[in-house]
Amino acid sequence: MQTQKHTFILSILAYTISSTVQAQQVETSSIEVIEVLGSQGGSRLNQKNALVSGPFGEGVSAIEIPRALTSLSQEAMAALNINDLHDVLAVTPNSYAASGFGNPSLPSLRGQLGDLFQDGMRRQAGNNGFGIPLSFNSVEQLDIVKGPAPVLLGTTQRNGGFVNMVSKRAHLKKSFGQLKLSAARWDQYSAQLDYSYAFEPDNKAFRVSYEHQDKGSFYDYSQFISDSFFMAYAQQFDADTSWDINFEVYQVDYTDNAGINRPTQALIDDGLYIQGQGQQPNGSFVPGAGAVISPTGLIKIPRSQVYTHPNDKNDASTYLLHSHYKTVLNNGLSFRNLTYYQYLEREEIAQNSFVEIIDGAHTFENRSELDLHWNLAHISTFALDIRYNNVLGYSQFTTEADNPVDLTGPLSNREIPLTESQKDRLIELRPGVFVSPGGQYDLDNDGVGDFSLSDTTDSKSLQIGLVWQHKAQLSEYLNLDLGYRSDFYDVQAQDPLAPSGVVAAKDETQAWLQSYQASLSYQLSQTFNTYMSYSNNDSTSNSMAGGNVLGGDNLISRQNFATENKLYELGFKYAPFESNWYFDAAIFEQTRSLRNQDGSNTGIKTQGAETQVWHTDESYWFNLSYSYLDARYNDSTSAQETRQISDAFDNSRPDIIQGTAGGSPAYTVFAASNAKVQGIPSQMVSLNGAVWITPKWQLGTSLVYTKSYPLDYLGTVNIRDQHSLNLNTRYRLSDLANIRLDVINASDQENWQPVFEGGYFGATLVMPNEPIHAKVSFEQKF
Repeated sequence: MQTQKHTFILSILAYTISSTVQAQQVETSSIEVIEVLGSQGGSRLNQKNALVSGPFGEGVSAIEIPRALTSLSQEAMAALNINDLHDVLAVTPNSYAASGFGNPSLPSLRGQLGDLFQDGMRRQAGNNGFGIPLSFNSVEQLDIVKGPAPVLLGTTQRNGGFVNMVSKRAHLKKSFGQLKLSAARWDQYSAQLDYSYAFEPDNKAFRVSYEHQDKGSFYDYSQFISDSFFMAYAQQFDADTSWDINFEVYQVDYTDNAGINRPTQALIDDGLYIQGQGQQPNGSFVPGAGAVISPTGLIKIPRSQVYTHPNDKNDASTYLLHSHYKTVLNNGLSFRNLTYYQYLEREEIAQNSFVEIIDGAHTFENRSELDLHWNLAHISTFALDIRYNNVLGYSQFTTEADNPVDLTGPLSNREIPLTESQKDRLIELRPGVFVSPGGQYDLDNDGVGDFSLSDTTDSKSLQIGLVWQHKAQLSEYLNLDLGYRSDFYDVQAQDPLAPSGVVAAKDETQAWLQSYQASLSYQLSQTFNTYMSYSNNDSTSNSMAGGNVLGGDNLISRQNFATENKLYELGFKYAPFESNWYFDAAIFEQTRSLRNQDGSNTGIKTQGAETQVWHTDESYWFNLSYSYLDARYNDSTSAQETRQISDAFDNSRPDIIQGTAGGSPAYTVFAASNAKVQGIPSQMVSLNGAVWITPKWQLGTSLVYTKSYPLDYLGTVNIRDQHSLNLNTRYRLSDLANIRLDVINASDQENWQPVFEGGYFGATLVMPNEPIHAKVSFEQKF
């Protein structure tokens, strides 16, 4: 069946290309070309022409915004082959990211997980960023902004930066459609059909977009199968009033990929893996806490032989609704109302005993914004923001053990059947599936809790935010932006799965969170702008799907609402009128907090600089970016699953490794320090560009270099200097169709990256990147 399906998809691709070539000479005036390029270089590729709506106002140009950002149009996303949030590192300074267990669900900016917005509303996310993958089927622009979100968008959990995904809209002027097909190595196929219909031109329009992905994988026992159905409706009531609404259903079945365990320097440098199954202190060879490995050999491990299992289950479904209504009330007032609703279900049951089940997560948000134009120089925005979150979920991660598993042995090495004593500390959710309760209980009255806790919860939160922003033009050249927001939180959490015979634990708490921002811009000319920005905001720490959990004391931690983040940023932007150049640069200092697995927060201070250059011409375009980042613990503790990789081994084979027999996993908290944060390169350079060889044929490239950095806290293992080179070529079959070939990792580098943000698995896991592979894609407009 798989072969028949793949043959069918390739047949469609071949037939469509053939039909398009034959049709090149029979195009008629009745066919309207939707995409018009100012030059072959593509004017919408350049930051100079980027317009950003939402975080900083409506339709604001990049040069006017007093923050470092990169805005990518749909054309830019296609030119740069951006398919997920981690692909933005090829173009965005300080955006290096861990693999997110092979399925990125959040961006990483300035060395920290960032937050994700869509149409200016914060989306649900997983526990510590471990959420579900994203589909770009509904997206036509990515706005990547560094630092905390502006006060208008609200308090967030992650403050390194954020990505605002701008949804596709139904076009009121024209009807048009687009078909995209792709096929790549390892049986990776995708198809997308997108059509916008103006059934009452200038008044009403409807748009639908469907995308299916069926992807095999370079990695063993991995797959990715998804369906996204998106529809949008637009209505222009009059010249001053419009309404856009869209809805998406997204379903995905994917693999949680933990990479390769036992990351020694020999593994990074030479691909050498230490064999031997770990043994627990009680003598069991089932992976468990404190296990010690007696090395039995050293072998070159295939890079595809990662920590996955064919019997793992991992799927999710989500439903999203966005509404945007705006009108001008009179000459001095304008009003906007934004509404967002998301429902999420997720189920992962892994053979290594990890469980995360979201039985239902509802998130609703409504924000009303009123702009008051005092005069040409002063504009105030007032907003009321109401957000409600309700999560019912179950989890179990207390019995995982990664280092003891010998990946070169039988699959049974990777399985962790629970012992009776472990089951006694958990609750059986359904036959054979054990999860943590949502509270702690002392059933035998010995003064010690009898259960293992994870993130199981039934939680509700109500957030009410009041916002004020003001833009003032102080002089011909000087502009001031101010903002303040106050959020009231009312949070409840209870145990949905208490053991029999006890009263289910529950708690409720209230908190006020404050946010401030200020920026001063001095615009030397309409083409050159300098700015200083400051942001100070309180943020929250949440668990899966934005929920809240009870701690071991059966209380909601007040520390979850006391995370302070500060940003100082100085920069300039230059975009001359008479040419297609764009240049910006920024230096910054940011202090923030990182949520640890045990619910505590670690303080981190980052200092750095970043710059980007864009240029487009008639026959070529290019982008060059550079970033420097010094990320350190801010007189704060840090935690790792294991202190160092040598602790996982005994010293019976010093010719292979000098082990300490400390055992792994062994949760380790390092003393407060100003040490560098592991898992983040201090410098990164990227170069992207393309040149038209003929009016129809284009050649392009993308090159990313990262400087070496420590994988673990103690710096015992380092990922060396790395580069990744991608090549592409595009041929215009007609004004309405083109075909493209991408060669990814063209120099076939054996690159590595961390598996998870924050360095927690630095001495446990590392992700081997994919080898050289190719993808062919076809696009037909109509």
